[in-house]
Amino acid sequence: MKINWGIIKFVVILVLVIGLFSFSGKRNKGRNLEKTKIEFVDETPPFITLEAVNKMLIVNHESVTNIAKEQVILKEMESRLLANDMIRDAQVYVSVDGVLGAKIEQRVPLARVAAQTHYYIDADGKKMPLSNVYTARVPLVTGNVENIYGELITLLKKVNEDPFMKSSVIGIHVRDEDNIELQLRNNDFKVLFGSVNNPEKKFMNLKAFYQKAKRDTLLTAYKAIDLRFGSQVVATKK
Repeated sequence: MKINWGIIKFVVILVLVIGLFSFSGKRNKGRNLEKTKIEFVDETPPFITLEAVNKMLIVNHESVTNIAKEQVILKEMESRLLANDMIRDAQVYVSVDGVLGAKIEQRVPLARVAAQTHYYIDADGKKMPLSNVYTARVPLVTGNVENIYGELITLLKKVNEDPFMKSSVIGIHVRDEDNIELQLRNNDFKVLFGSVNNPEKKFMNLKAFYQKAKRDTLLTAYKAIDLRFGSQVVATKK
């Protein structure tokens, strides 16, 4: 009987490769983590410190180097991060060289509410607590906010989508659902916005008036700009 040395060599090599991978895998699982790598994937300055994120990752451990790779449960770590009020999304991973990584997407505030309690309204329309680390430069909202919370979110999103309004509006005061006032940057006149209905039309009217008054150097002459009358803009002088 002729021995097929080619097949024997293939089987031996295959057994060695499987054994090597098995040994390597067991050894790798038994190793401890080396370090953490935390990334904020959004452009917003951090509302939460790297140290705070790190503590949420390695809870019940003094250091990441005390954690064995086989002890890492990524879903649990992600759940701890997502429970934080500043974090919108999180992805946790472990690299082959023992790095425990986390990619963090923060919540994005559209406005800051100053009412009975102070909080942000984020881009998803949810309430977001203030941060001890960073204060966002967003419009300040006052007045009867809770009474028209849903309508207010609609207005804030529209303001955020319009470059001129986003850079100009620094304050929103809610008297009632039909009586909303805006405050613009570098101007002391009130903008009587009315209700949230037809915001794009009102933005267009305001921008047209603003450009004409600015061209004629008349912006400082007005105390109120009323946008509540359809396509008509009513300006009241001081």
